[in-house]
Amino acid sequence: MLGSEVARLQRIVGDLGRAGGSAVAPAQVTEGLAELLASFPVYRSYLPDGREHLDETVAAVKLRRPDLASAVDALHPLLGSAGTELATRFEQTSGPVMAKGVEDSAYYRWARFVALNEVGGDPARFGSSVAEFHQAQQHRAAHRPASMTTLSTHDTKRSEDVRARLAVLAEIPTEWAGLVRGWLGRHPLADRSLAHLVWQNLVGAWPLSRERAHAYVEKAAREAGTSTTWTNPVQVFEDQLHALVDAAFDDPTTHAEIERFVARIAPFGWSNSLSQKLLQLTIAGVPDVYQGSELWDFSLVDPDNRRPVDYDLRRRLLARLDEGWVPPVDAEGAAKLLVTSRTLRHRREHPEAFAGYTPAQATGAAADHASL
Repeated sequence: MLGSEVARLQRIVGDLGRAGGSAVAPAQVTEGLAELLASFPVYRSYLPDGREHLDETVAAVKLRRPDLASAVDALHPLLGSAGTELATRFEQTSGPVMAKGVEDSAYYRWARFVALNEVGGDPARFGSSVAEFHQAQQHRAAHRPASMTTLSTHDTKRSEDVRARLAVLAEIPTEWAGLVRGWLGRHPLADRSLAHLVWQNLVGAWPLSRERAHAYVEKAAREAGTSTTWTNPVQVFEDQLHALVDAAFDDPTTHAEIERFVARIAPFGWSNSLSQKLLQLTIAGVPDVYQGSELWDFSLVDPDNRRPVDYDLRRRLLARLDEGWVPPVDAEGAAKLLVTSRTLRHRREHPEAFAGYTPAQATGAAADHASL
């Protein structure tokens, strides 16, 4: 995949070092480009911004593939020359490599904790300290004060509220592990990693229709490509996979366990959702609110997150809020609309209050619980 793009980059490079008598073989150039693209830690750079990512990638590839050191050293200054055709094409290619290799493949295979498997995220990183968060926001305020902030988009793998609920699992790992082991034993799937991914997403988005659940697991399995694929669907495996989904709805024990567990963790998920929404709307940057996420939105990957939005409901709830109604934090989600609408109005009416960034310190008996 993307072989034609790499070949185009190689043609732009041409003959490296031939005039000096120490030519780098075209095959080495091609392989060096492929290694650099596959190792790039972010979607792309915008040279001269992001030059450090290129430098780090070159060092990493040379360490891992010393046989490509000469090719990578020759490519390094060319790829770092902002505005050239080669550098621009490389930047345009690293994004699709990340998208297809990481978010559209690896994120469906690595199922330890899927709340972390998000566009622009790192499944190996379990949050940040409060100090690290403040440092990042101060840097954003100083260098990118007009960049967009968001929690959900058309391309996120799970909506912000699904992730907020799944974050609760990290606080009760033993209870969650016991449930999942029971479900894996009762409804076995040959691909256990995929099964773990499926159970996490069902719990994160519950209640959802059977049709939505079936559509999600089929896409997830084919994107993972470990047991079935888009180009070569394995019917026996997919039948087993869909039977697992049906069990979540039809097996009395499993269905009751899901219902009880979701009822237990949902309030904590709401708390997480409100907290992260307030942070997103108040930090430096231009806040974006994805369609429908003004209320709780328990959507999964597209096309699930592109379903029609009930704007009439949102208008009615907003009118009640404007009349002075203070909603409870419950399944209706009006509390999130309250936080969203009031914070955005405050930003509009008092922009000076959002200039720069001043860290707020957590105090009190539960201060150590604050993490991001």
